[in-house]
Amino acid sequence: MSTVVCADVGSTYTKAAVVDLDGGRLVGAASAPTTVGSDVLHGLDAAVGAATASAGVGDVPWYVCSSAGGGLRLAVIGYEPLVTAQAGRRVGLSAGANVVHVAAGRLGAAELSALRAARPDVVLLVGGTDGGDADTLTHNATRLAKARWRVPVVLAGNVDARDGLSAVLAGAGVPVTVAGNVLPRIGVLDPGPARAAIREVFLRHVIGGKKLSRGARFARLVRAATPDAVLTGVEVLAGTLGGDLAVVDVGGATTDVYSVLTPDEREDGPGREVTGTWWRARTVEGDLGMRWSAPGVVRAAAEERLLAPGERETLGAAAAVRAADPGFLPVGDADRVADRRIAALAATVAVRRHTRGVATGERAGRDLREVRLLVGSGGVLRHAEPADAAVVLDAVLGDHAGGWAVPRAARPVVDVDYVLAAAGLLAADHPGAAAQVLRRHLGA
Repeated sequence: MSTVVCADVGSTYTKAAVVDLDGGRLVGAASAPTTVGSDVLHGLDAAVGAATASAGVGDVPWYVCSSAGGGLRLAVIGYEPLVTAQAGRRVGLSAGANVVHVAAGRLGAAELSALRAARPDVVLLVGGTDGGDADTLTHNATRLAKARWRVPVVLAGNVDARDGLSAVLAGAGVPVTVAGNVLPRIGVLDPGPARAAIREVFLRHVIGGKKLSRGARFARLVRAATPDAVLTGVEVLAGTLGGDLAVVDVGGATTDVYSVLTPDEREDGPGREVTGTWWRARTVEGDLGMRWSAPGVVRAAAEERLLAPGERETLGAAAAVRAADPGFLPVGDADRVADRRIAALAATVAVRRHTRGVATGERAGRDLREVRLLVGSGGVLRHAEPADAAVVLDAVLGDHAGGWAVPRAARPVVDVDYVLAAAGLLAADHPGAAAQVLRRHLGA
């Protein structure tokens, strides 16, 4: 049996799974608390050791992704807000980043201060189509160089100005990586090169810079940011399924929504988006989560008129308890009911936002009517009783008052075995095994 370990070093727990590459199945799994306070390798080694012991295997290759220490914080600076800045934001989300700052236009003193205050790990600098305007991109790159900026920059704007500006930044000591233009022509969004560059910078600069481990071993092990690995797994799942799908991942601090849609040739006409149609999208809702962001779920649900009379007070109290103690575990029926309700509200609000297009930058939003598979993920769903998990996903599929068209015939399933991240990690080296793992464990 040819086996590998796929591990995700999360913000709270580190999950490890042993994958049989020949059979395309999980043969062992374990988790351990993520040891951010000391050295994340302690928790990683513990999880992998327990997983390999349960599978009865010895020394095998490791594939690791990480969102420990806050994951990847990205700032985007574009030419103007509705086109290049929004295109850059979409690319950053697809690369697994938490986009903490978006700015457009020329950087001045106030804009530079706001950028510093956002504390990004990486800056994505974009602007101008190829052969188009280069003044704003030139101004912003020069301003960062003069400001003695030291946070890594991915330069992915107008190709005519890019190489010269790269030299300006590098000459000033700014770590810079060059990538293809995210918007080479109006209506054409090309995320691949910038997504790859962001991944490279994350692995080369960010993992080591967060001081999550004392030595260089952890940085050598990590292959991707966790959301980047999950999105890759979602893409593999979409190819295996052969149709539209959506994933809602309810975490402790954020709720992420992924969707992959089948390209529609009609979108190539004169009414198309100026930033291009983003068939594969991810949105991150930083105010919606099961623990740290639980009060945000209650506030957002109230704004969306999803709460019953008096529920804001009772559920708000339960959310406050969870925010004060992110390690909180339900101990009785009342706790489990509250967790289920918070999860259902977080998932519903997150999908509403995803479909409305505000977070993805699409005027018409995301059309999920043809979604055939809705995958639920996150610890609250993986560890729930099947009936409780079904309530959460049914809340999304039954959201007929949310202002979006719900899927016509979607099958809900929970990623109980946490295979989306594993499949994403395996996709490059073992695509067949990645697809088989998804088919076996998600029934695709």
